[in-house]
Amino acid sequence: MTLLICSVQAFAQTPAKSAEQVESLKESVLTLNRDLLILEEELLYPASSQVAVYVSMDLGAYFALDAIKLEIDNKLVASELYTDKQTKALFRGGVQRLYIGNLKSGEHEISAFFTGRGPQQDYKRAAKLVINKGQEPLVLELRIVDSTAQLQPVFDIKQWQM
Repeated sequence: MTLLICSVQAFAQTPAKSAEQVESLKESVLTLNRDLLILEEELLYPASSQVAVYVSMDLGAYFALDAIKLEIDNKLVASELYTDKQTKALFRGGVQRLYIGNLKSGEHEISAFFTGRGPQQDYKRAAKLVINKGQEPLVLELRIVDSTAQLQPVFDIKQWQM
């Protein structure tokens, strides 16, 4: 009888300990996964050759974004078709990472092509920037800004200072 009571008590404690061990294991796996993703990004995109391109918009009164194409040295490296949900997130101040890759040192031409709708017309516009890539990471922002003076959107590429 005593053996049966001890077995029942041990069995009752085991699920609680197992649940704690499972939660601990889950946390360890998530931490390891995060560390592996960071390491992978550092190995694939070393800081000396890294280029990252982000997209931002302001209020969007004069432009509703449909698509963006990004070219580096006349080669298409990224394109994105936007849903209403994505454009609303950009209007609320969100910033989207459109591209991350490697770029060797030297002069490069960055071109972005924007397609969308305005209140009076559809837009197909482009913005270009010639940059001189050094050994530091390069971060660019494709900006879509409403111009109240011109009553239309303005498209440009801004290089972030690191």
